[in-house]
Amino acid sequence: METLSVVLIAQDEERNIEAVLAAVKDIATEIILVDSGSTDRTKTIATKCGAAVIHQDWLGYAAQKNFALSKASCTWVLSLDADEVITPELCAEIKGILCSDAGKEWDGFKIARLMFVGKQSVLHGGFYPDAQLRLFKNGMGKFNDRLVHESIVLDGRVRTLKNHLLHYSYRDLDHFRSSLEKYAKLAAEESKRSGFSKAKTSLLNLWLHPVWTFCWRYVGRGGFLDGPLGLQMNLIYSDYVRKKIAYLREAN
Repeated sequence: METLSVVLIAQDEERNIEAVLAAVKDIATEIILVDSGSTDRTKTIATKCGAAVIHQDWLGYAAQKNFALSKASCTWVLSLDADEVITPELCAEIKGILCSDAGKEWDGFKIARLMFVGKQSVLHGGFYPDAQLRLFKNGMGKFNDRLVHESIVLDGRVRTLKNHLLHYSYRDLDHFRSSLEKYAKLAAEESKRSGFSKAKTSLLNLWLHPVWTFCWRYVGRGGFLDGPLGLQMNLIYSDYVRKKIAYLREAN
């Protein structure tokens, strides 16, 4: 069985951190948690679960995660958020990769994420499968330099695993709304930093793009199948799109 470093960043994540770490104990050779200043029980719980806890002042999403990756010493790395719990099925699938010659054929694996708002899962409207590169050979991948929605860039052979992880993203709809408010500001700043067309900030786009987003996600991608929660989430997400454009117009 090849070795595996599980790495994650955290701050005040006591709500989920024990479940996250307990789920990987059978496959992790080492667990590295980079904490940016928790004031709750995150560090105590992580230490109890066998994680090596390292303090690092907040560097930004991508830089903080790349700092965590730099501490990994094993052949493979599994990068998780502090609210992502792997299922027993996914654990077995990853263990199968570590115990086989998969490393000769593949350099990384994407993993689908099943989002939860409170206790309800969200299966439609573009929120699932949301597969992200999470498992890869150490040294072959790193997070791209984005202010928000950072992802791992890997120059190699990648495929998607069959099983998903459980993403306990939001406590409730208010938490979802407030998080997207923060992401909208960061996304606007990222667009300004990386360049954008004038059409993106036009009044026409400010009003039409959110409407189109709602119709496409709620109807075209089946958001209505998630019931009242799906309606509320797609309304909030469409407003997030509007706010991104509005903040970009304001910054410009």
